[in-house]
Amino acid sequence: MDRVALRGLKARGYHGVFPEERREGQTFVVDLVLGLDTRPAAADDDLAKTVHYGIVAEQVVAVVEGEPVNLIETLAARIAQACLKHEGVQEVEVTVHKPDAPITVPFDDVTVTITRSRV
Repeated sequence: MDRVALRGLKARGYHGVFPEERREGQTFVVDLVLGLDTRPAAADDDLAKTVHYGIVAEQVVAVVEGEPVNLIETLAARIAQACLKHEGVQEVEVTVHKPDAPITVPFDDVTVTITRSRV
């Protein structure tokens, strides 16, 4: 299976369990790796035979900016569902970064990574 990756998609969301997260929001960063067969698109040099990563990126940002959830695990699952709606995508790995998570000790990042497939 071939891979198309999008890294560092940024969007403001209002996800989290604390009231201030829901009220003030924060930036979330998403990395995606889409698994699909790119051979038909490459053979014909035809965008219609692959995944349009620009559209995927817009849809992922819409999920992050959309309905708030408590957990980034839930957010990652919703992003995966959106990606798998694209006909050619057979598998997706989603990493959601929450670099401004409300943690009381110094840290660089918090991430959740999930993998989902059509099977």
